[in-house]
Amino acid sequence: MPQLVPVTTARIGEHLPLLQLLSDKSPLSWVRRGEGLVGWGIHATTKVSGENRFRDARQWWHKQLELLSATDAVHTFGTGPILFSSFSFSPDEESVLIIPKVLVGSRGGQSWITWIGNGAQPELLHRPAIAEKINYTWRNGSLTPIEWQARVAEAIQAIQIGQIDKVVLARDLNGSADSEIDPRQILRNLEEEYPSTWCFSIDGLVGATPELLLRLNRSMVTSRVLAGTISKTGDDEKDLALAGSLARSSKDLEEHEYAVRSVAQSLAPFCSSTNVPDSPFVLHLANVMHLATDVTGAIAETSQHFDTFSILEKLHPSAAVCGTPTEIATKVISVLEGMKRGRYAGPVGWIDARGDGELGIALRCGQISEREIRLYAGCGIVSGSDPRRELDESQAKFTPMISALSKI
Repeated sequence: MPQLVPVTTARIGEHLPLLQLLSDKSPLSWVRRGEGLVGWGIHATTKVSGENRFRDARQWWHKQLELLSATDAVHTFGTGPILFSSFSFSPDEESVLIIPKVLVGSRGGQSWITWIGNGAQPELLHRPAIAEKINYTWRNGSLTPIEWQARVAEAIQAIQIGQIDKVVLARDLNGSADSEIDPRQILRNLEEEYPSTWCFSIDGLVGATPELLLRLNRSMVTSRVLAGTISKTGDDEKDLALAGSLARSSKDLEEHEYAVRSVAQSLAPFCSSTNVPDSPFVLHLANVMHLATDVTGAIAETSQHFDTFSILEKLHPSAAVCGTPTEIATKVISVLEGMKRGRYAGPVGWIDARGDGELGIALRCGQISEREIRLYAGCGIVSGSDPRRELDESQAKFTPMISALSKI
């Protein structure tokens, strides 16, 4: 029998600015309003793909846990061994799983550090902001804006003749930098400008998502559904009026209803009870507003243990990033989008040794490869959609990343 590797979790006396602790250019992050988890170093990593990728991920994670011996002096949500996970949108592409060597967490006034190995507790240092200015050259992605609008028009036609109810079409934008791109400063800029989002980074995929796909904590499950979007003007009075128009928009309410229904239906088999509010609220971000609904449920007490992997398998892809019916929407996406999504619009976040965890949908993000970055944005298409307005909405969804990159 192999010797078990120790995993130690200890309390930290002071509250630390998580994103200022990251010590290398391959950071792991899941942070919102200064709380969450950051990690660095790789204890173990793997990639999974195929229709069984969530089950394969669970199997690999459990095998890794069998080799660890954990000592946890904190015992709260997010302590102990943690698996950072970034799943692909499509089963045909690779998902990335990483167990960090060092992890620092903060939640509810508590801060802690977890490290793997026999060494002493790692020293934590505040890393200064990166001052180097990076210049970007932007070019069209897989489709030009005109080509993408034509694909949206095709989708609208398919909806209007009854082939499908809703489909989400995404587009990409490619940027070339004049020096290597460091995700740490991108994360800091995103946190400063979009504090209500979850700032994430896993294996070069970095972004700030407003959409929580799944939080599972002590048998309570939560999913925040976003669908229906309008751009902000920066004028408070005008934006208040726009929020009202969004809340009354039949097109946006229809898009939102499909997304909420798909999440509620996916969670129902796991829950003894669920709560779905009758109407959405308007979520205000720095540059856009979304219709939002928080769906919650209590996991049923059965002989079968339901964990994050179990729920992800049924929950992804939701209508918020795919469409409805799911199978038809998936086929329409593969025909019309003209690109590979990679891990964009897939589940991203972390899972602990108990199978609890917190994962969002990888939105408002980009994939970094040294001096290249590929940004993604998607829009929900329903019968009342207009190709030009959808293009404008997608451009607004590129803004968080372009803004974060321009400040470097």
